[in-house]
Amino acid sequence: MKIINDMLKNIPIPKMIKVRQNFYAPEIADVPKAVHQSINQAGVLERISPGDQVAIAVGSRGIADISVIVREVVNAVKQAGGIPFIVPAMGSHGGATAEGQKEVLAHLGVTEEFVGAPIHSNMDVVEVGRLDNGLPVYIDKLAYEADKIIVINRVKPHTAFRGLVESGLMKMITIGLGKQKGAEAAHQYSFKYMARHVVDMAKIVIQQAPIIFGVAVLENAYDRPAKIVAVPAEQFETVEPELLVEAKSLMPRIMFNPIDVLVVDEIGKDISGDGMDPNITGRYATPYASGGPDVTRIVVLGLSEKTDGNANGIGLADITTKKVKEQIIWEKGFANALTSTVVSVVKLPMFLETEELAVKAAIKTCNAFDLKKVRMVRIKNTLALREIWISESLLDEARQTEGIEILSAPMEMDFSSEQTWG
Repeated sequence: MKIINDMLKNIPIPKMIKVRQNFYAPEIADVPKAVHQSINQAGVLERISPGDQVAIAVGSRGIADISVIVREVVNAVKQAGGIPFIVPAMGSHGGATAEGQKEVLAHLGVTEEFVGAPIHSNMDVVEVGRLDNGLPVYIDKLAYEADKIIVINRVKPHTAFRGLVESGLMKMITIGLGKQKGAEAAHQYSFKYMARHVVDMAKIVIQQAPIIFGVAVLENAYDRPAKIVAVPAEQFETVEPELLVEAKSLMPRIMFNPIDVLVVDEIGKDISGDGMDPNITGRYATPYASGGPDVTRIVVLGLSEKTDGNANGIGLADITTKKVKEQIIWEKGFANALTSTVVSVVKLPMFLETEELAVKAAIKTCNAFDLKKVRMVRIKNTLALREIWISESLLDEARQTEGIEILSAPMEMDFSSEQTWG
C-alpha cells in the first residue's frame, strides 16, 4: 500500500466544525399512551374475540421505541381477550432464515421477555392469490393460520421507488409478511412496477387473510415518534397515502448542497434498507427514485452494531476501509440483493487501510477545483442528522442558513467516534 500512501500523503483534510440542524419536530411525549389512544380511537379492538390467536407482524427497521410500541399492542390484544404472538415480517432480512429474523428482532429489543408474547419465526408461506400478470402473492403461514393479524410499521418514503404508497403498512403486508418468497415475487419485475405491485398484492392478502388493523408510526426529523395511528385494514389504501405525505414533510435533510465529500460513520439495515437512506444522501440504487443533495463522493467508515454484519448498501459508497470489509458477512447482503434484484448495493467499493486514507481518497477524487476548500459533510448515520460536522469552507453558508447553529470552532478531523459524537 506504499504507493497509495504516497499518492494521498499530501491531500489536505479540512478543519471541521460541529453544527446543529434544527428541524420542525413534533414528538409524542408518552408513547404507550399514544398507542392505546390510537387503537381505541380506531375502534378496532372489538374485532378481536376472546381466545383469538392474534399474530402481530413486526419488521426489521430500527423504528424509534419499536419494542415499547409492540409491547403496548400486545397489552391491548390481551385486554381484548386475545392471545398475541409475534411474527417477524421482514421479507428476506435476517439472512432469510427463521433464526436470523428472530435475532434481528432481539437486536431491536423485541424479545419475548420485554413485549410479553412469544415470537414464532419460520420462513414457511402460503400462496393466497396471483396478480393479473401471474405474480404469486404469499403470506407467512403462521400469521395466515392465526385468527387475526395486526401489522406494525413506520410510514416513510422508500429508498428505491416513488408512489402513493411507499414504505409502510401495505409494503409490510406484501414484502414483510410475504417472507423471502413474497419479497422475491414483489421484486421480480424490478422497482419500476413496485408502487403498483405493493398495493395490488396487499389488497389480495387483506381479502384472503384475517388482517384487522395496522399501527402506523411517523417519525420526526430526529428519529423520534411524531405520530402513531391505528388504521383499520379496509382503510389502508386511502389513509396510508395521506400519512406518507405527512411523513415526507417531517423528514430531516442535510442543509448543504452540493457536497463534494459526504463521510458516513456507520451504515446498517437497522438504519435503512439500503444501509444509508438515499433520501438523505441523494445516492440511489435504482432510477425510480430521486431527491436529496448532489454528492460527488461518499465514504463509509463503519457498520452499525445492530446490522450484525449485513452491509447492504455498501455498494452505494465510493470508498470504505479494510476494517469495514472484514466486518461484512456477505451472504446476508447477497440474500437481500438476490431477492430485490438490485445487486449494486452489495458491490465492494475501494477499501483503504485507515479511515484517514479513505477520506483523503474521497477528497482527491471529488474533482473540486480547490481541494483546500472542499465542501465536506460528516454524519454519524442517516438517522442522526441533528448534529453534523461541516468543513471550514461551509462556515459562511452555515451562518446564513436558517435553522443552523454553530457549535464549535474549526478543528482537525478526529477519527475517534466517542470524541466526534460524544
